Amino acid sequence: MVWYEHTYPVGVIPFAKVPLLGYQEFVNAVSEKIPQNCHCSNYFGIKNNDGIRFYCFLIDNDNKRILINSWNYGYYDAFVPESLTALFPMFHPFEREISEKYGIEFKNNPYDKPLRFPSDRYDKRSNSGNYPYYSVPGHLFHEVNVGPIHAGIIEPGVFRFVCNGEAIIHMEVVLGFQNRGMETLIRFTDNILKRICLSENIAGDSAVSHATSLCSLHEILGGVYPDPKIDIERTIAREMERIAMHIADASALCADVAYQIGEVSCEAIRTIAVNTFLKWCGNRFGKGLIRTGGTYYPINKEIINIIFGNITEIKKRYSLVGEDIMSEPSVLSRFEDCGIVDYKEVKAIGCVGMAARSSGLNRDIRSSLLFDQYKNHKPVIFTEGDVMARFKVRHYEILQSCDYILEMLSCLEPEGQNLSPVYSMSLQPDSLAFVFNESWRGELCHMAATDERGKLIHYKIKDPSLHNWYALSVCVRGEEISDFPICNKSFNLSYCGHDL
Repeated sequence: MVWYEHTYPVGVIPFAKVPLLGYQEFVNAVSEKIPQNCHCSNYFGIKNNDGIRFYCFLIDNDNKRILINSWNYGYYDAFVPESLTALFPMFHPFEREISEKYGIEFKNNPYDKPLRFPSDRYDKRSNSGNYPYYSVPGHLFHEVNVGPIHAGIIEPGVFRFVCNGEAIIHMEVVLGFQNRGMETLIRFTDNILKRICLSENIAGDSAVSHATSLCSLHEILGGVYPDPKIDIERTIAREMERIAMHIADASALCADVAYQIGEVSCEAIRTIAVNTFLKWCGNRFGKGLIRTGGTYYPINKEIINIIFGNITEIKKRYSLVGEDIMSEPSVLSRFEDCGIVDYKEVKAIGCVGMAARSSGLNRDIRSSLLFDQYKNHKPVIFTEGDVMARFKVRHYEILQSCDYILEMLSCLEPEGQNLSPVYSMSLQPDSLAFVFNESWRGELCHMAATDERGKLIHYKIKDPSLHNWYALSVCVRGEEISDFPICNKSFNLSYCGHDL
């Protein structure tokens, strides 16, 4: 057996059931699947007695399944593995992380540069001060450096531009300035509540999505099965998070092109969304709402009425505002044909979420895997791949999420059995567990491994931004440097979600 197959977004399997291949056999297996509309969702290593075992997770988008296999690099192995990045660029962040963390070099890797500068990196001499930036020789070109400290509230990161006059020839993104060691912090505490609180701070604008992933992972490893009502409530919360953040991005995009009426209108509507969370759980980002096995804030009749009224108001008001934005000539002149990434490019890069869907690539976990709450989900897809397309994906996903929430509320029983959280559980030993969610940015993944006693020996987080940062670099080529802010905001990728 070359691949272990799984069809649901959550799963746990004994290590013994994961196929272990030789490296060339592994490369051949991956090379066969990627052209069949599969993409790499995660690829990471776990140390063992024999060396480092690397696990690869592909999503088979056509057949609604997860494909898993592995290969082992022994402590005394001397061979240099061929780079998958050279064949499929989507592997570049994973191979870069493997090289940075374990010192394993991949032969013919075209993008063998540091990814995060974590504290446990193999080469401690590697740092942001000696990063090997790409440069173009010649007197016609000049370089522009932005960051790592930015104006306003932007997080730390470097954008290094190579320009010919005002035209961008190349842009390199360097992150890793706020690596907090989230995976290590989660692994080295046995306090499940502390783990949840940590997950809520991986990326503050995705607190609900990350907390849901961590809680679901613990529940499946611990054999805890919450009331079905909990799953519905978590889905409502994720869709509310999608609405709030998409509207926030719509506001920011309007601000970047000086369309003030669109900016302030979206800000007002977003306030309704985040204040709905505030009424529900006491936090505008939904922190404290998601807990293992249950919740402290079960939806009752009062909360149902509040959410129903607010979501109805958001849909009514935003549908009008969004249409105005998409028909305003001054907005169209800046959004259309700006920052284009085409279908072939996003597929090669391995883009996920709205970054992929705005270029015609169907990457949506809600339809790629079997979810109970998304049985009839139809992804919002546009093909132009420009700033306008990324705005349109947001626009229609906001309205779609409103419909989903109103539909789920209509069939939600306000009363149920005991929904108290569960923080004490024994985790399944010698197992690999995984959870996939479609956060508002795209495909989010949490994975955990346990030893023979059921203790965590590894925890792996993959934020969707990991896939999409390179698409931002591609989309600005040929654009004027003054267009970079709207290109950047049209993706709105997470610095801290990448750095972890």
